[in-house]
Amino acid sequence: MSKITAFFTELMRRYLPDPFVFAIMLTLLTMALAFGVESRPINDVVQDWGKGFWSLLAFTTQMAVILVMGYVLAAAPIVDRFLNRIATHVHTPRQAIIVATIVGCVGSYLNWGFGLVIGGIMARKLALKVKGVHYPLIIAAAYTGFTMYSLGFSATIPVLISTKGHAFESTMGIIPLTQTIFSAPILLTSLAVLIALPLLNAAMHPKKGEPVVELDPATVADAKPASAESLLGDEKTLAWRLNNSRVLSLLIGLCGMAYVARHFIKGGNLDLNMINFFILFLGVLLLGTPMAYVEKVNEGVKTIGGIILQFPFYAGIMAIMHGSGLVESIAHVFVSFSTADTLPLWGLVSSFVINFFAPSGGGHWVLQGPFMINAATTLGASQAQTAMSVMLGNGWNDLVQPFWILPALALSKLKLKDIMGYTVVSMLLVGAIYAATMLIWPHL
Repeated sequence: MSKITAFFTELMRRYLPDPFVFAIMLTLLTMALAFGVESRPINDVVQDWGKGFWSLLAFTTQMAVILVMGYVLAAAPIVDRFLNRIATHVHTPRQAIIVATIVGCVGSYLNWGFGLVIGGIMARKLALKVKGVHYPLIIAAAYTGFTMYSLGFSATIPVLISTKGHAFESTMGIIPLTQTIFSAPILLTSLAVLIALPLLNAAMHPKKGEPVVELDPATVADAKPASAESLLGDEKTLAWRLNNSRVLSLLIGLCGMAYVARHFIKGGNLDLNMINFFILFLGVLLLGTPMAYVEKVNEGVKTIGGIILQFPFYAGIMAIMHGSGLVESIAHVFVSFSTADTLPLWGLVSSFVINFFAPSGGGHWVLQGPFMINAATTLGASQAQTAMSVMLGNGWNDLVQPFWILPALALSKLKLKDIMGYTVVSMLLVGAIYAATMLIWPHL
């Protein structure tokens, strides 16, 4: 295991550029493929790119909000105390790797934004507490748990297709969650990942005598944003009392919860806006005072700079792929030799490839979904299994797609090349599990 890990780590160290550079190179590659493979005129390619560049601004904002709100929840005192309690029972480096992975897995299963952050926070706590922990590995281990979001409550595609009035209802109908994320094969897959992934990550830890990079405590002593209390001094002015009023937070937080309850009582859908609304006001309640909440939001904003910068580039890439027909061509390569029983497997593989260019579950489904739905109808394959194959391909590829690693890098202050070698190894294991699921499921 150490030789495999060392190989991929050194490979990434030598050849993997910064995530922003990766996005630029991917943009140019997509343009070249659209022109060379699809014979799309270069003027049209550039036009597609430019028109699509800002097409996902609303979605970008939703992604940014869910990540910041996830950070706020993960940093809330009650959650922080819970993580500290867990950390007190961890004493060895391999135990630390296992726990960080499990926290990342469970957090991502509940909500992908929450999981992206809480895993990194747990990893950093353990790296500070447990002597001898290889810091790049524990950060990578926590991030690998992100793949569990594709199996969990915030899995974009299953949630979308279970909603009345979704974009493809006329061609595939409404697929209940009991046929996707809550089906027995997917629940068993979740359990398999939850058991196997922490063990693999622990096995990658350097052995005794091998070099270890530990976390320097000085690097996490970040300057906290100035609070109202620090700005106004110790004087208990009216402004100070309002800024630190638990009553105000409680009242507005309860108003938010009341709206959420009313929304679902009246049969409302669970979409990204509602998820963001819920976790925003839950954070207000958990943090206790307005200024405590603002301080954590200010800290969380530091983790999303790369996403705000790069998401428009991926929006442009998706626009090129849609305008040129690249998505259909990639999917067709795999679908052309598929049968009803093998379509989920090849859907998984094609989704893995496409996710390099479209690392967003919702945007990915808009591009690949129509072709896969038509293929499932033609071959007589299960629409639920086909949709889940695209979702799992998305979650599988996220282990090596630099875009979603950005919050982990911001939290840890590491470089992409420091952790990607480990996530590549984890990707191989997760891919084997997902492929097995897609092969076996059609026969059940």
